Amino acid sequence: MTLNDEQLRLSRRGFLAAGAAGAGVLAAGALGGWTPAFAVPAGSTASLGSLGSSGPVAPLPTPPNFPNGIALFQQAYQNWSKEIMLDATWVCSPKTAQDVVVLVNWAHDNGYKIRPRGAMHGWTPLTVVHGSNVDKVILADTMTHLNSVAVNAGGSPATVTADAGASIEAIVTELQTHNLGWANLPAPGVLSIGGALAVNAHGAALPADGEAPVAGHTFGSLSNLVTSLTAVVWDANANAYALKTYQRNDPDITPMLTNLGRCFLTSVTMQAGPNVRQRCQSYTDIPWRELFAAKGTPGRTFEKFIAESGRAEAIWYPFTENPWMKVWSNSPTRPEESHVVGSATGSASLVGKPPQSREVTGPYNYIFSDNLPEPITDMIGAMNAGNPGIAPLFGPVMYGTTVAGLSATNAYDIWGWSKDVQFYIKATTLRLTEGGGAVVTSRANIATVIHDFTVWFNERIEFYRAKGEFPLNGPVEIRCCGLDQPADVQVPSAGPPTISATRPRPDHPEWDVAIWLNVLGVPGTPGMFEFYREMEQWMRTHYNNNDATFRPEWSKGWAFGPDPYTDADIVTNKMRATYLEGVPATENWDTARARFNEIDPHRIFSNGFMDQLLP
Repeated sequence: MTLNDEQLRLSRRGFLAAGAAGAGVLAAGALGGWTPAFAVPAGSTASLGSLGSSGPVAPLPTPPNFPNGIALFQQAYQNWSKEIMLDATWVCSPKTAQDVVVLVNWAHDNGYKIRPRGAMHGWTPLTVVHGSNVDKVILADTMTHLNSVAVNAGGSPATVTADAGASIEAIVTELQTHNLGWANLPAPGVLSIGGALAVNAHGAALPADGEAPVAGHTFGSLSNLVTSLTAVVWDANANAYALKTYQRNDPDITPMLTNLGRCFLTSVTMQAGPNVRQRCQSYTDIPWRELFAAKGTPGRTFEKFIAESGRAEAIWYPFTENPWMKVWSNSPTRPEESHVVGSATGSASLVGKPPQSREVTGPYNYIFSDNLPEPITDMIGAMNAGNPGIAPLFGPVMYGTTVAGLSATNAYDIWGWSKDVQFYIKATTLRLTEGGGAVVTSRANIATVIHDFTVWFNERIEFYRAKGEFPLNGPVEIRCCGLDQPADVQVPSAGPPTISATRPRPDHPEWDVAIWLNVLGVPGTPGMFEFYREMEQWMRTHYNNNDATFRPEWSKGWAFGPDPYTDADIVTNKMRATYLEGVPATENWDTARARFNEIDPHRIFSNGFMDQLLP
């Protein structure tokens, strides 16, 4: 199925209009998150009304003797892709770390679970499980009050201390006022730092060939920047939960640096380095077979961009030839001459070539993709769920939107502070399901890994198209970052995060990169989870040798069975095996699990799924 020029023009107009309409949706809270509305205070006679999927929602049983001074209310819960939705949950808003201690001890005395709640920008059941009984679960909203940020610019190293509910965007915005920053950032700035550390959040950055490391920065995950943290843990002497601070050289800290929500952090201190100016160039005229070519192939290849700039991401819409390739590079001054931009058809053109990269002074500069209003994305999801055959049309529309949007907003070549060119996902970005994971390998193997995957993916998509089936309708996303190298840490350290996907393998010191291979799809698409299962099994088999290993991306989809997170063998056995192989027996999955059970023996910070994954 192909688009004619008139269809493409109208499709672009519709998507760009949607983007413009959505631009003001979050204007009142640029640094804030998104939460379901219509909170009903505890004790209110009001119902949750329209929050319910099938009418008004009956109130949950009121928690007994709930601590005074901590706001308690009922509210719906929905994760990023809306695949975990609960009509009503108990939510509270502690104002201080000591409030969290009071809350947790109350939960211990009354048989309740406490789950920290951040931006809810995730896919996994690590917070709550879809369809589960949450009568005795309290979600602790961290972002309303537990969000302070303080910078110690004169320290050695310079550090920032943030409450668990502070957003990454708020943290780096404050760092920037001190000429500090993090050069390797996840795309959504809305993430709470507590949530980001729980799932081992990362960016898309490697050093360019010959690039020297900069003190205070890391090419690994955000977890590798932590110098100390404070958490609520069980104190056996006091027979109660209490606050405790851990330094990075304490062996007990390493499982907590990537903890999957199995502990409750209240604050964290992280190192920072000099803020950097970066350029981000977009390319939409490179055929995927050229971009994802085999190792050593000449041309405009992913391998070549990594060698030259180190920082790159490819977004390849389904049933299209040319991916959207973004390349970041450090650039202290604004480049005087921009690269050739793409034309409306995605081919190279001198038309509209600006004399310089466009300077940006804030993040989220791809309006055409950042600001699709939620009702529009819901409508797209409904169309795809009811008519999966639209997929060959949908991909080209999204590609056309990208090409037109980059040209219309002069965003092919932008330049600014690192946060302003790296943050690009907002709450109104198209909400899709994701499956995939990380291939940990050597830098020399990047092209081979990407080539093998993209060739396999294209063959399978075409196989299903020939059968009239369209299980996937979202883009392939390919990113690379470094591992959590001990040398990056500027304070005495007990080692890398124990169950980080970017943890180095001592038995393979040549493995120095993580290649993130993810495929997106509209929730509800028939056959999508079956395809994800096929893909996951292929990746686990293909990237399991002396050249590479496969690990989950904790925040995304994995363990695909009939649904995500339902393959019992992966959840209970293979995840454990992933973090036993090639690492010390004194610092592996089993020791991390033991540590979580030591700091929370009563499993206050757990749920039914976590009880299977980390019993």
